[in-house]
Amino acid sequence: MAKVNKAVTAFNLVLMLSLLIFISMAESRILGAKKATPECDTVVGVESGDTCFDIAQKFQLTTDFFDSINPNLNCDALFVGQWVCVDGTVN
Repeated sequence: MAKVNKAVTAFNLVLMLSLLIFISMAESRILGAKKATPECDTVVGVESGDTCFDIAQKFQLTTDFFDSINPNLNCDALFVGQWVCVDGTVN
């Protein structure tokens, strides 16, 4: 009988831990999953020799703000004619 009680207790413990993990993951997705969404108002095309830093300086932007309004931009792989955002908001 003691073996059965230990098995049931272990099963209940695993079940409760699983439930707590599941609820924790669900709440973090609901409560903390809201990411800042950039909205671009003005774009410019990259010119030959441009870098992200050059573009940010040209439009008097901080590098942090430039990065926030261009979240998927790979500054190491800019190409001529690529559109980059130079004015916008981050909601």
